[in-house]
Amino acid sequence: MSRINTNIGSMNAIHKLIANNADLGTHLKRLSSGLRINSGKDDPAGLIASENLRSEIVGIKSAIDNSTRASNVIATAEGALNEISALLVDIKGILVTTANKGGLSAEEIDANQLQVDSAVNSINRIANATEFEGIKLLNGNRAYTTSGAGTTIISDLSVNSAKLVDGATMTVNVATVNSADTGVVYLSGAVSTTPMTIQVGSGRGTTELTFAAATTAAQIRTAINAVVEVTGVSAGTSGAVTVLRSRDFGADAYVSVDIVAGTQTGSGTRVMKTYAVGTTSAKDYGRDYTATVNGASAIGKGKVLTIRTAMLDAEIDLTNAAALSTATTTFYITGGGADFAIGPSVDAVGLDSIGIQSVAPSQLGNASDGFLTSLKSGGANALGSANLYTAQRILNASIEDITTLRGRLGAFQRNILDTNVNSLRITLENVTASESAIRDADFAAETAALTRAQILVKANISVLSLANTQPQSVLALLG
Repeated sequence: MSRINTNIGSMNAIHKLIANNADLGTHLKRLSSGLRINSGKDDPAGLIASENLRSEIVGIKSAIDNSTRASNVIATAEGALNEISALLVDIKGILVTTANKGGLSAEEIDANQLQVDSAVNSINRIANATEFEGIKLLNGNRAYTTSGAGTTIISDLSVNSAKLVDGATMTVNVATVNSADTGVVYLSGAVSTTPMTIQVGSGRGTTELTFAAATTAAQIRTAINAVVEVTGVSAGTSGAVTVLRSRDFGADAYVSVDIVAGTQTGSGTRVMKTYAVGTTSAKDYGRDYTATVNGASAIGKGKVLTIRTAMLDAEIDLTNAAALSTATTTFYITGGGADFAIGPSVDAVGLDSIGIQSVAPSQLGNASDGFLTSLKSGGANALGSANLYTAQRILNASIEDITTLRGRLGAFQRNILDTNVNSLRITLENVTASESAIRDADFAAETAALTRAQILVKANISVLSLANTQPQSVLALLG
């Protein structure tokens, strides 16, 4: 080489040394941070994918925490309901004991009433005291609020779950497909000149009634209604015809009447009829109510309509008049309920809601028979009253209310929250593995690359030193 102003070999060595030093620095950074991608220039596409996966991981972890918290809330409510259930069972035992009035003194009945009062007060206390993080759970604080549900059409409305996205009001339209009905049987004419015995029954029970000659339809009606608690069959009259109906609605409900003794042929005799005249016995079943709710087919059982969709879970108990008609109604769910964000994103899919209605004694029971508070001293169905049959029905309805609520909470906890946590943990594992594959450094590969870079840097330094000494060879030309 005879030129000294430009050392191409040195420039080449410097260029490679800079590149190898940069490569060495990259591998040192990756080994010190444990990450393959430390900045966007390392892998732009990989960075985008990694950041998206990191966002999903954060959402999944929060969803797991939310689901665990929700499960704790539900467990707290269910534990309190277990105590209320035990108190109701105790009250039932006291009620059955008190029904044995022939063997009890007035003082014993009063003592039993004192126990009932104490149990009902305890139920009220539990309903108002059960809370989680200061939030009341069983006093109706987590029940849904509705409007427009006319009492002439809907006797009882239970909204179990409704997804009210961003607090929007949900409109619920109930369009009747088929009305409900009871079992109906007709008893025509008046009793003839000879006595007659009939057997009346339904799913609730059966009894026999004997009528003297010349008994009128009105008298037959009165006699049948006098044993309605036994038979579950009520009677009315339409002219000379006695109309017998089962008290229950639905395809499982029936009324049956048989003429078991008396003149069954000839002029003026009693004749059984459903839709045909001339038989001596008849049995008729009712019909379940069917309808659509917001266009979705709902399940009818008697006069109770159940709708279960992703957006709405509710039970609608119609009044008797509405169940027998083809009435269409609309009501609105305006708020309430307990919303749990158990998904990795804030959206309708990741939101699950449940309504926890009040279990105060004033809410346990039903509108037709009454509520649990009526069993307390001074109430219409207290132990000293003559309404122990009604008290029994109220108590059974109260027990059913609690057990149904416990079942719903248990199903929510087991089938939604627990399965959601299990699913999210598997998802978290897989998503984290994917993010790690993109972003984390492979130490085996990086240490091998680091060794290579170190060797190249050392080699570059030696080559640069050699390149820098080459121009000195021109000094030989100067003698």
